Amino acid sequence: MDINVAIIEDQLEIRESLATLLRGSFGFSLAATYENAEDAMEQLPAIDPHIALVDIHLPGKSGIIAVKALKKVCPNTLFMMVTAFEDNENIFNALKAGATGYLLKTTPPAKILEAITDLAQGGSPMSAQIARKVVASFNALKQVNAELEKLSGREQEILNLLSKGFRYKEIGDKLFVSTETVRTHISNIYQKLQVNSRTDALNKVYGEK
Repeated sequence: MDINVAIIEDQLEIRESLATLLRGSFGFSLAATYENAEDAMEQLPAIDPHIALVDIHLPGKSGIIAVKALKKVCPNTLFMMVTAFEDNENIFNALKAGATGYLLKTTPPAKILEAITDLAQGGSPMSAQIARKVVASFNALKQVNAELEKLSGREQEILNLLSKGFRYKEIGDKLFVSTETVRTHISNIYQKLQVNSRTDALNKVYGEK
């Protein structure tokens, strides 16, 4: 059975290029094309394709909003972003919205077909640059978690309040402890993290400057 694919892309040249690729490739069929999120959100559920290729930057609602909405009404459809955006915010917002794959528009046609097949078979295809960013982000998160694990629950609480700009007395008031107790906790935090200042502590745990 052919892999049935829909396209949500506002740029005519790219939309037509993807459509031609799918029509002319064995094992693939074109379900529908849409030039905006609104039409796709209204019409795609009735088509229920295997896969939808979605751009992020669309007129009106974004592709990320479209994916989030369509995931609820198209449970059998897998979504793959095909976009020019490679910044962390768009990558992770798309993945959180429900995208299972993420390709850049510079991906060669043959690789796009490979990615569609991979997605249909249970994979999560991503352009190499995107995959590296995802891995780097998870590694950074592990580092943050490792640093936080050195601290007690109360120390983590105090560090979180410090990160929000609260002063020692304000932290004490919030936690119903004395300012001196807060100072003691902060001294312990510095010692465990092997730092000498609030800025260094926050930078080490949260990556803040």
